[in-house]
Amino acid sequence: MNPGDIAVVQASFAKVVPIADTAAKLFYARLFELDPTVRPLFKTNLEEQGRRLMEMIAAAVNGLGNLPALVPVLQDLGRRHARYGVESSHYQVVGQALLDTLEKGLGRDFTPQARNAWSAVYEAMAKTMIAAADGTKKRAGA
Repeated sequence: MNPGDIAVVQASFAKVVPIADTAAKLFYARLFELDPTVRPLFKTNLEEQGRRLMEMIAAAVNGLGNLPALVPVLQDLGRRHARYGVESSHYQVVGQALLDTLEKGLGRDFTPQARNAWSAVYEAMAKTMIAAADGTKKRAGA
């Protein structure tokens, strides 16, 4: 993840904001299509979950300019997701669902450069979250 990736992700996410509700619906539909086994992990109303998802993505995207402040937030998010039953393997399918959602929601605006930037940013964020979750599991003896 480099400054160019961050700029591309932030610019493209600004185009997602007006379609946030639709993007959230697209995301969950695609996620459950890719891996129906994750559906039981979502206990709350999906509309509410979608709002939280978009808020979390917005906070993360806006925080990319200050990585030292963002890393602890991502670590906490990773630990919380582990408590909800999220496994390391789920991050790959979530990443694919995110990219597919962006492609469908943004259309032509989701350029190859944007795809590459989102892939790099998501991978870095997911690694941070997974490492924190794995550390929590090790301390708990899992």
